[in-house]
Amino acid sequence: MKDTTQILRAKGLKVTPQRIAIYTMLSHTDEHPNAETIYRSLEPTNPTLSLATVYKTLDFFKTSGLVQELNVGEASSRYDAIVTRHPHAVCTCCGKVVDLPADAFEELRHRACQLTDFSLESEQLIFYGKCPKCKNQT
Repeated sequence: MKDTTQILRAKGLKVTPQRIAIYTMLSHTDEHPNAETIYRSLEPTNPTLSLATVYKTLDFFKTSGLVQELNVGEASSRYDAIVTRHPHAVCTCCGKVVDLPADAFEELRHRACQLTDFSLESEQLIFYGKCPKCKNQT
């Protein structure tokens, strides 16, 4: 994978220690964190980082196509550094978000195009239920 500095420069973004830390954290997790979680995770090693900086940086990253924003029905959005089209599953108990294979629902996408005559540009498919851990606790 390209160096974070190269990735930011390729998108025309100014390279700052905060942006490097935020993108590195997002690209090395499958947790789909929200801005507050990102801030709490990085603040101990980045004392000059503010929550406002995290929000602004995520907005820059989203606009630049470096991250995707997920609205999974919570008060705040979650973020994913995997920007290729793929569905998610969300646990309604613990809030865990899991990536699903992009090709798992290709037929559904094709059918949606047929039914609507739309030329689809993007979609967000999110399934809700209980993850294995929460399912086994009930």
